Amino acid sequence: MDSKLIIAIVFITSALLLYTVGVFGERRSNTLNKKHVIIFWCGLVCDTLGTLTMGQIAKASAGIATSAFTQNLHGITGFLAIVLMLFHAGWATYVLAKGDEEKKRFFHKFSIVVWTIWLVPYFIGMVIGMMG
Repeated sequence: MDSKLIIAIVFITSALLLYTVGVFGERRSNTLNKKHVIIFWCGLVCDTLGTLTMGQIAKASAGIATSAFTQNLHGITGFLAIVLMLFHAGWATYVLAKGDEEKKRFFHKFSIVVWTIWLVPYFIGMVIGMMG
């Protein structure tokens, strides 16, 4: 297995773990706090690094073993997921900075939706990897 692929998998899986711990930790504590916001930003960094590394791998092996539709679907959903996670981390930072207890208590509903959407490209990528 290519070392770039291993690095990408470690980053993407780290993002999954960080997002999951952040989202469900926030839900369990019934409020958004600084620890959750830090975890969201760390997840975004891992997600971005993993996605950039996967992009380099995809460019180097363009057209091998997967259809253009599958690659485009994964690329588009992956890009949207990163944009959504960037918005999520930014919004979490804003809500925490404002100190609005009501918004902090209900932020987890938004987090669950964002996390669920993020899983789409994660699983598409796994399927593509297994097909190749």
